[in-house]
Amino acid sequence: MRVAIMTAGSRGDVAPFTGLGHALARAGHEVTLVTHGCFESLAERAGLRFRPLPLDPRAELESARGRALHRSATGVGKMVRLVSMARDLAGRMTDDVVAAARAADVLLLSAPMVPLGHTVAEGLSLPSVGLHLQPLAPTREFVPPMLGVGSWGAAGNRMAGLGMNLAVEQVYAATVPAVRARLGLPRAGSAAAVRARERQDWPVFHGFSPRVVARPRDWRTGLEVAGYWWPYDGDTRLPSRVREFIDSGPAPVFVGLGSATVPDPVRLSAEIVRGLRGAGLRGVIQRGWGGLEASGEDMLTVDEIPHSLLFPHMAAVVHHAGAGTTAAGLRAGVPAVPVPIQFDERFWATRLVSLGVAPRALPLRRLTADTLAAALTRATGDTGYGERARALGARIRAEDGVTPVVAAVGRLEDRGAAR
Repeated sequence: MRVAIMTAGSRGDVAPFTGLGHALARAGHEVTLVTHGCFESLAERAGLRFRPLPLDPRAELESARGRALHRSATGVGKMVRLVSMARDLAGRMTDDVVAAARAADVLLLSAPMVPLGHTVAEGLSLPSVGLHLQPLAPTREFVPPMLGVGSWGAAGNRMAGLGMNLAVEQVYAATVPAVRARLGLPRAGSAAAVRARERQDWPVFHGFSPRVVARPRDWRTGLEVAGYWWPYDGDTRLPSRVREFIDSGPAPVFVGLGSATVPDPVRLSAEIVRGLRGAGLRGVIQRGWGGLEASGEDMLTVDEIPHSLLFPHMAAVVHHAGAGTTAAGLRAGVPAVPVPIQFDERFWATRLVSLGVAPRALPLRRLTADTLAAALTRATGDTGYGERARALGARIRAEDGVTPVVAAVGRLEDRGAAR
């Protein structure tokens, strides 16, 4: 069966689907990863076919418009800016999405691609399945992750979730009507599209552990929490210089902000180094898209290294609490100091604290050498954090989030053969 996995965004929005795609390929399917051209190497390493989408997400985040996201201090403010930015870019992907879909038998859609991808699937009479890395469906149990943390009350939480879903639809509001007309579909507004998927119990699998976010009790049928999907990591050994650094002294601390950009990487890097040294810890600093840098015998700056290889050797991990990096730290079974910057990161940071594997969330705006040193001293000095992290990591490593998705695709193939 020809399977197209469609996703858009930063590396964290792409990498989990390489492992899932690899498993689908091993099950006998022809799998194509459809995403931004800068991630082609990720698909190649996983043995997947690749079809590029236009846009360079890093260039967009580093543009004046992308850096303006940092001027919003609230989740709602950042989402308003992001939706406006994404609307201007969405139309440039349409032709490539339609072309990729024409060469597929089933579409697997990450959350950012659902409004466009589901429309295309409907127009081409293709089955489709959602693959979400965050719990985005409305629920009374918590505020949508992209808006922050806490509770607005049961009714308020659910209304916020409905509003969040409509905001994602609005990204494609100027694009979808033309696609519907092009594919011979009747007109339908954004709200109608959301309601149609709900009436159909459109299937969505969620790629996170139920031990981290339990399936909300009020979710509709068709929404399932599968478990984590791990990036396909072809490397089996750490680079020699990294291995030598780790072996040269006490376990270091990883610090990285992934695909997040920061207003002043030089100042932030200096605060991080002072914070590590203030806690008496060595550091492995990942440059990432933010351009962090550190030097000295007790510091090592690295580029991309699979977290699955690096994190188990760390005393703790300091990260932006993106969904993928949060998952990698949990899998490794090491304590965390989350430094949320934007979007769903505050949600995952709060989860880490509630699970007892992080002493506190340290938002980027509050990060100083002193606050980082204090948080790291607790994370590495209080043995409870390490014990809880190791226990949870063992349970998460025993989960299998891939099999439910592979089985669902297999059922779609059987139905197609029966028809």
